[in-house]
Amino acid sequence: MKIEVVYGRRERQGRFAVEVEEGATVRQAIERSGVLAEFPEIDLGRNRVAVYGMLVTLDSPLREGDRVEILRPLAVEPARRPRARG
Repeated sequence: MKIEVVYGRRERQGRFAVEVEEGATVRQAIERSGVLAEFPEIDLGRNRVAVYGMLVTLDSPLREGDRVEILRPLAVEPARRPRARG
């Protein structure tokens, strides 16, 4: 199956095409893609992952053509952000 793995920082984005076997998981696609070598700050214990914007677990199975997105941790917790005054 052909899968795409994406990750981005403000100054640099990465798109990695990878072929995995039927039934492969999100974790397997990420590890096989090479994204972890290119972006060593990625911590799969901390970074959340999504497939086409929907949060998934690392053990989620993939389908042909899926795009795995590695999300950066939030800099500020949403509940602690100051509310806009208007």
